[in-house]
Amino acid sequence: MTKTGHFALETELKQLKSVERPAIIKAIAEAREHGDLSENAEYHSAREKQSFIEGRIKDLEGVLSLAEVIDPSTLSGAIKFGATVTLIDEDTDEEKTWQIVGEHEANIEAGLLNVKSPIARALIGKEEGDSVEVRVPGGEKSYEVISITYR
Repeated sequence: MTKTGHFALETELKQLKSVERPAIIKAIAEAREHGDLSENAEYHSAREKQSFIEGRIKDLEGVLSLAEVIDPSTLSGAIKFGATVTLIDEDTDEEKTWQIVGEHEANIEAGLLNVKSPIARALIGKEEGDSVEVRVPGGEKSYEVISITYR
């Protein structure tokens, strides 16, 4: 996982523990004061949200405890984890830039590509100027590697 991804997950965990958890405990207490719990929609909704928050806290704690944090700025050379890669689609001449990151920090809309994705797996080990063939759900795609940076 990158330093940025690790920091984002730590921030989410702190938010859940220090803000969300106390707020939901308060909401449950308030809903209990309304009487009969069997027909109290507020209570059941708050308990469901509490279950989600506690599950997410456990997930994040597990991921963070096992995470190996890598600083991409210390890397160089061929494409590997942490690389920011600019490609040109050889069919459409469309330029795309992605950073190859861990699965827990991946967000394709933000340009963060899961290291386990077909595109990332095809890119690993390639150099600038190389052509890359990737099998995607829509068929085959060809990309040319324009630049590789580590930041």
